[in-house]
Amino acid sequence: MISIKAHINNVALHHTIFDLPFAFMGAVLAAGGHPRLIDLFWIAMAITTGRAAAMAIDNFADLKYDKQQPRMAYRAMVAGRISKREALVFIVICLVLMVLSVLQLQPICIYLLPVAAIPFIIYPFMKRVTGWVHMFLGLAIAMAPAGGWVGVSGTITAPLIVLCLAVALWIGAFDAMYGAQDEEFDRSQGLHSLAVSYGAAGAFRIAVAAHIICIACFAAVGFMMHLSALYFVGVFIAAATLCYQHRIVSPTDFSRVTQRYFMRNGIVSVAIFACTWLSFYI
Repeated sequence: MISIKAHINNVALHHTIFDLPFAFMGAVLAAGGHPRLIDLFWIAMAITTGRAAAMAIDNFADLKYDKQQPRMAYRAMVAGRISKREALVFIVICLVLMVLSVLQLQPICIYLLPVAAIPFIIYPFMKRVTGWVHMFLGLAIAMAPAGGWVGVSGTITAPLIVLCLAVALWIGAFDAMYGAQDEEFDRSQGLHSLAVSYGAAGAFRIAVAAHIICIACFAAVGFMMHLSALYFVGVFIAAATLCYQHRIVSPTDFSRVTQRYFMRNGIVSVAIFACTWLSFYI
C-alpha cells in the first residue's frame, strides 16, 4: 500500500521553506505588492510539485550512495518504504501537476519551463562531475523567485536577475558548508564537492565569500526596487542569521550541524519575504 507519509518524508516537504517564500517574494515584487491570490496558489502548486519531483529524482539517483551513509538511514527509499517504481510514478505525477500549474500562469511561463527545469534535473548528477555542484543546487532553488516573478508579470528584469543570484549564492554556500561533513565519504566514493576539491576549510571560506555577496545582492534588490526601510530589516535579519550559522560550526567541528541547524536557515527566506510584503504597507 502506498504511504503518503513516506513520500512526504522522501521529498522533505518541510524544506519548501527554503524556496516557496522567495517564489512569493518574486510575485509580490512583480505585482507591486498586490499579487492575485489565485496566482499565488498556482505559483505555490508549481513550486511545490516541481521541488518534490526534483527531490525524488535526487534521492533516486543517489540511492546507492545513501544506503552506505548512516546519516541517510531515515530516508524512505533507503529504508525500503518506497520502491523505485513508486518513486518513478511519484515523479511523473508531480511533473504533470507542475506543468498544469504553470499553464495557469502567464503564457510565457510554459515556454520558459524547460529552462527552469534543467538545473533541478541535472543537479543530482553534478556531484559526479564537479566540486561546484552546490551552485547548481543554488541555481535550481533560484528558479523559485524567477517563477513567481515571471508567473505574475511575464517579464524578466534586472532586479529579478539580482534576486536570483542572491538566492543561488545563499543556498549554494549553505549546501557547501552542510556537505563538507561528508568530505571523507565523498572522496571514497569518487564524488565531488567543494570540500573534496579545496578541503573543508576552503569550502567554508568560499561559503563566507558567497554569503557576503548574497547579502549585498539582497540589499541591491531593495535599492533597485526603491523598497522601504522595512525591507532592509529583513536583509539585516538574514545577515545576522548567516553570521550565527557560520559562528557555530567550523571545518573541524560539525557537532552542531543538526536538523535544527539546517532548518534555521529558513529564517533567511521567511524574514526577507515577510519584510518585502510588509514594506508595501508600512
